[in-house]
Amino acid sequence: MKRFLCLTSLLAGLLLIQNPARADYTDHRGHNVDSLEAVVAAWPAERIAAATQEEYASLVGAYEDLMQGYQQINRVKSIYYARKLRELAEPKNYLRTMVSADKMVGQHFWAAEQYDSAAFYFKRALGYVERMAAGEKSLPADKEYDPETIDDARSGLYGAIGNLYNMMDSIPTALEYYAKAGAIFEKYGWNESSSVLWYNIGETWVDEQDFKQAKPAYEKALAYARTANDSLLAANALKGLGGLYMDLGKPMRALPYLREADRYYSLHEDQEFMTRLENLGFMERVLTAQNRNRTLLAVTALALLALLVILQLVLRRMRRIRKEKEAADAVIDEAIQTLSAPIEEDAATEDAVAGEPDETSFLTEREADILRLIASGHTSQQIADKLYLSLPTIKWYRKRMLVKFEASNSADMVAKAKERGLI
Repeated sequence: MKRFLCLTSLLAGLLLIQNPARADYTDHRGHNVDSLEAVVAAWPAERIAAATQEEYASLVGAYEDLMQGYQQINRVKSIYYARKLRELAEPKNYLRTMVSADKMVGQHFWAAEQYDSAAFYFKRALGYVERMAAGEKSLPADKEYDPETIDDARSGLYGAIGNLYNMMDSIPTALEYYAKAGAIFEKYGWNESSSVLWYNIGETWVDEQDFKQAKPAYEKALAYARTANDSLLAANALKGLGGLYMDLGKPMRALPYLREADRYYSLHEDQEFMTRLENLGFMERVLTAQNRNRTLLAVTALALLALLVILQLVLRRMRRIRKEKEAADAVIDEAIQTLSAPIEEDAATEDAVAGEPDETSFLTEREADILRLIASGHTSQQIADKLYLSLPTIKWYRKRMLVKFEASNSADMVAKAKERGLI
């Protein structure tokens, strides 16, 4: 079912809203109509036949009020009083009243998705409008209808027929009738009716999944509602915009519209309660999605944080491995050079015999680094960690340097190194 059916009451009542030409219309939603039923029940057929024109017109008005009053609360009674209203109006040629009666019956059939029956009543009502436009007079005033009254009746039927074609998925035809109604609303500045019309157009485009055209339609509905200072119509337009953003998968964009709509609906607690429930349903979906997104965001943030920590550990490990490899390569190169240079050692021995030893070549650069760390109190494990070497490698260097210094232990080696000025 199309989404705008949630506003059946709004379309039935407000599309024939009380324009300046409709001073006889009274909104009985939420009012007690029992008293009116008691009034009309006191008028049997013989009394009606003897009624004055003024009494007859008053009785017709009571039936019309009953038809409108039961519109929301009892479909069967509303149709019953609409048909009784037409029976009373036809002998006096109350064309405008006959339009109202047939249109109400058509709207009830439309809401029940009995479109053929709805079309019959709408078209018959439109025929009465054409008779009004042709100059037929109406009792009790016995004068022609003024152009504004005719346009009011015609525009209401255009809107109703547009809704009918809309539900029958004849969208181009529906839009043609909407355009005809809209032109009349604009002509007389009937902003309430324009708001309802553009809301319907917005709902139509949403049903067609054409969100680009739906958005400006809802915005026009909202602008007309605010110009008319009608908070209920504004609430409906805001709900439409909120629902649009929900359909677009943008719940955070929807929430401000839905909250403002609910604020307006709270001013009309006895009217359109089903529409407010729909709006609250949208808000619940938004908040549920918001909580779900927050949970997902938190989980994602934790996952990213864990990934970052792991990445840092991996990078740190890779840097350590690289430095250990570089250090190991240096040790290997040094060992190879030591093993492959007996001649240089002989030359160094000869130099030592000939004079003072060459202190610069006594220790390798690596041995000098290790010696300084030993002298500063570092353990073998600490030296290994600092120089990115393995513990066995550091121990191997210690043994080498003990031999070079002819020292019995590390303290002796450090003391001799100080004597020679090496640290």
